[in-house]
This record gives sequence, structure tokens and C-alpha cells, in this order.
Amino acid sequence: MVSSEILLDLEKTARTIRAHVIRMVYAAQSGHIGPSLSIADFLAALYFHVMRVKPEDPHWPGRDRFVLSKGHGCSAWYAALAERGYFPKEELLTFRRLHSRLQGHPDMAKTPGVDMTAGSLGHGLSAGLGMALAARIDGLDYRTYVILGDGEIQEGLIWEAAMAAPRLGLDNLLAIIDYNRWQSGGAVGEIMPLEPLSSKWEAFGWATQEIDGHDMEAILKAFHLAEKTQGRPAAIIAHTTKGKGVSFMENENKWHMTAPTREEAEAALRELTGEEVRL
Repeated sequence: MVSSEILLDLEKTARTIRAHVIRMVYAAQSGHIGPSLSIADFLAALYFHVMRVKPEDPHWPGRDRFVLSKGHGCSAWYAALAERGYFPKEELLTFRRLHSRLQGHPDMAKTPGVDMTAGSLGHGLSAGLGMALAARIDGLDYRTYVILGDGEIQEGLIWEAAMAAPRLGLDNLLAIIDYNRWQSGGAVGEIMPLEPLSSKWEAFGWATQEIDGHDMEAILKAFHLAEKTQGRPAAIIAHTTKGKGVSFMENENKWHMTAPTREEAEAALRELTGEEVRL
């Protein structure tokens, strides 16, 4: 049982991550706010409670691995990494600038804490599978976590990896589906319906859970159950809200990739921080 203090701290961290996202995209006048805000709770849980990491040694062999397959949501990931101590928080405002370490999609050759480059959708689960298999071959006990977008899992390569991981018995691999029901071109259900999504992952051999992806207690319980899974990989289908945390951005797909005006950014930050903010 996780204490209420831990839950409150993680929820606060998720709000901080969201506030960083607003500041970063506003400063760059470019970026993907909606897909970043929907994964902030999972990033807070992973980097501040679940994963074994050493920010002072990003290449520590025993670290847990994380892959953001939906790489366009990287502003939230960078915010989590900065808050965790991988690089100075001041660097977040260099997001998407020329020569910055914080590119518009994550680059493992540039950014401390990034284990896998992403951007071209559909590749992250296969990369995570390789990492999980490498742990077995190398005799290491790290776990690999992969966040997938719901629009992204329309890609065929995702399902090739989904077939292979249970065949290999990779119980150190966890897929998290950010099921916010929107993709760049519109509603997922109108473009390529996914249901029955849970049954599909189960049929492929994954230990599957469905949760509210913004309920921190449910998130931590799901991670705990996934860790106990033996002999097959685990999947969490997280029902989330695109643009979560900012009322006028929630479920509004224009924020898939739109930079806020000064007034919009300040209004968003007031909601997230509870304070009057001037940019």
C-alpha cells in the first residue's frame, strides 16, 4: 500500500511536468502539447517511484530502460528527466532550438537519460523487446518500459513485436498504451478503430490491465501487478485525456501540435500551478 504522502508528491510532480511542457512549447513556439500532457502521470510514477535509475550515471548497466515510442511527446519526458536530475532544469527552455540537446524528437546520442531515439512511429516496442531480451542474455535484472500512442499502434511493426515478446517469455517488458483516443489526423475511432483493445493484447499473450491513466494510485498498483507477472510480458491500457490538466486543451485535438499564445500559456500555467504567472 502506497502512502497518501507519496501519492500527493507524485501528483504534484506530474503537475510540475505539465507546467514545464507549457513553458517549453511556448518558448519554442513549436511542439506537441496534447500528447505530452496525457503521459505526465506515468512519467512521474516511473522516474520518481518505480524505475531504478542513476541520473549521475545515465549509462549505468543495471538501470531500468525506458522507451518513449510516441517520441513527439518528448517535452514531458525531458521535463521528467530534468526534474530527476539528468540535466539542469534551465536547459528545458532550449527545447527545439538549433544545437540544443533537447530536440523535437528524442535522440539517444544527444540527451542524457534517453535510451532510444524515437520519432518515426511504430518502432519503440521492438526496441524495448530487444532491450528486455538483452537483459536476459547479459544476466541482468533490469526492466524495460515502453509508452505507445494509441494512434501509433495502428502500425504493423507494433503487432510483430507484440507477437514475439510472449513467444520469448519476456516478463521484464511492460507496454503502456496511452489511450487518449486522438491522433494527429483526428479521432482514433474514426480513423482506425482499436477495440476490443484489451482482448487483442490478451489474445497475443500479454498480461493486460485497463486503468484510469490519471489515477496515480491505480498506476502504481498496475506497475506492481506487472512486476509480479511471470513468463510473459505485461501491458497497461491507460485511458487518458489528451491535453490533461489544462481545461481548454483537454480533448481538443488542435493542441496536438499548436503553440500557445502568451495569454494561453499564462492561463494554462495558472491552472497547473494555482499561481498568477507572467511570461
